[in-house]
Amino acid sequence: MDPPEHDRLRRMAMRQFGPPHTPGLVIGMEGTLTAVVAGLIDDFAGKERIDVVDDFAFPFPVTVNCRVLGVPREVEPDVHRWVSDLMNSVDYTPETDPKEKLDKGVQARKDLYQCLGELVEQSHRRPGDGLLSRLANDDGPDGRMTDAEIVATARLLLVAGHETVVNLITNGMLTLLRHPQVLRRLRDEPDLVVPLVEELLRYEPPVQIIPWRVAYSDITVADTVIPQGSQIMLMLASGSRDPKRFHDPDRFDPDRHDNQHLGFGSGIHLCFGGPLARRETQTALTELVRRLDRPRLVTDPPPYRRSPVLRGPVHLEIEQGDG
Repeated sequence: MDPPEHDRLRRMAMRQFGPPHTPGLVIGMEGTLTAVVAGLIDDFAGKERIDVVDDFAFPFPVTVNCRVLGVPREVEPDVHRWVSDLMNSVDYTPETDPKEKLDKGVQARKDLYQCLGELVEQSHRRPGDGLLSRLANDDGPDGRMTDAEIVATARLLLVAGHETVVNLITNGMLTLLRHPQVLRRLRDEPDLVVPLVEELLRYEPPVQIIPWRVAYSDITVADTVIPQGSQIMLMLASGSRDPKRFHDPDRFDPDRHDNQHLGFGSGIHLCFGGPLARRETQTALTELVRRLDRPRLVTDPPPYRRSPVLRGPVHLEIEQGDG
């Protein structure tokens, strides 16, 4: 969307999602993040081999986003299934995939919209503490979002806020296993996780490209004129490895200073869920490194999803213990 409509909706979302109006949302999630991560890692007990994607990174953000939205616990398994079917359908390839994969994604989208719509309607009658309820009953300076706008915002959080975190956590664990000296250091220095996640967002970002943008006017970039109306793809991953901006850009360096990466985009469309995604990843990597017993990759490189936009392994199998 474009201003002024974009600005209005973003202001209304941010009133409930972060500072200055709701400064404690992410901090207030600390206990939930830690508990969810601990429960998932507890389930690794007795397993010599785990899949970081299926066993950990995939279920984690769905659960967190459900708690943020205020989705009832009994509905969470349905949301997990719908998000899973939706994301599986993103990489649908007619030549190789069964049509059922696409059909399940279409149905999941419908079911998710219907469920979120019903929860918003219930929130009008019985307000609660979740984001859905706060948006449904907020009379701020911009008025209220319509129910359709609330559902669209919630779906964005569930889907866009899911796949990016899955990839960031998985890319992070893969990078640490490829840099064992950094993994050992993180285990000994937990505070390292803050700059480390920023370096991951630069070095191995979950979103590689922002496609389908249009030039509103003639733009000159490096002596090349991009004519008004041209379609543009923004290569975020390339920008974050620009040697004119970053010293030794192809090196993973958690001690890198002035790390102004493009991992969450930039400008008026900067990812408003970035603070939560950062904290989810910080918690996840800290606990994985602390609790896994001598983890090592089963396959390197792992299989990757077929997507030029989103980068992350489909599976990341690791062994732990003596093997």
